[in-house]
Amino acid sequence: MPRMLDVSDEVRAEIGDEEADRLLVGDDAPRSYDCTSCRTPGDPENDRTSTVLFVGEETAVLAFAHATCIPSQVVSVSEEQLQGAVRSITGDSPASASDTGAPAPQNVPGGQAVLGITSGLVLIGGELHPALVVEPTAPIARPGSDGPGDDFLPLLIEQGFIPVTDTSELPTLLGGWSVLLAAGQLHAVLQPGTEGGGQVAWWQAHQALSVTDGWRTAVQKTQRVLIYAAPVGSIGQQPREDLLRDALDKAAAAGKLVAAAMPLAGTPGA
Repeated sequence: MPRMLDVSDEVRAEIGDEEADRLLVGDDAPRSYDCTSCRTPGDPENDRTSTVLFVGEETAVLAFAHATCIPSQVVSVSEEQLQGAVRSITGDSPASASDTGAPAPQNVPGGQAVLGITSGLVLIGGELHPALVVEPTAPIARPGSDGPGDDFLPLLIEQGFIPVTDTSELPTLLGGWSVLLAAGQLHAVLQPGTEGGGQVAWWQAHQALSVTDGWRTAVQKTQRVLIYAAPVGSIGQQPREDLLRDALDKAAAAGKLVAAAMPLAGTPGA
């Protein structure tokens, strides 16, 4: 019987009509899979299933996901990210801590600072939302500036992030940005490219980062990730989510917090 498989036009254009048709009739589709987003089992004969093509500089990998988690799409990633996703899918990727209190560093272009990123759940309006909290290890100057000032928040506000005065309010969706979650692990935060080009990594994990089952469950439900950002020294490493929320509240009260909501990579922004 035909599989409940969705092959988008952009995926078809990449893999060709012959391969796309073979997938749709079940010749090359898996009998079962682990969703590349939430990592729970899927069955293309019973579950609406999306084909997701990850494309690097030299390699392309076709993966499968619940259609309720992520639509069929082509996701452009660096070759390093793609190899990391392959290791994650095959179970050969070492887990890196990324839960509350264990930020993952990422060098900022130019070597000015390192971005620490922490995952956690934030309660807003009685609902748990998956969140990432970003804080650099040093002040970030505006490109080309010789001064010692910290322009981290102004730079993000210019990109569309909104200052937060009340953490009980849900951040608005930021168009053109997204969060890359592959094989149930966090790979990157993507921003719009220049001159109409594809998305590029604003933050990229050196190794795919594990997130909790609760975090994956929440993102599967909301289809969005909340990104909070604060200057160096505003949040710190908090060992529990309640302490992380307290730190966010204090940063917001001090005018040192911006935020945005982002869809999973490749999904359209509002």
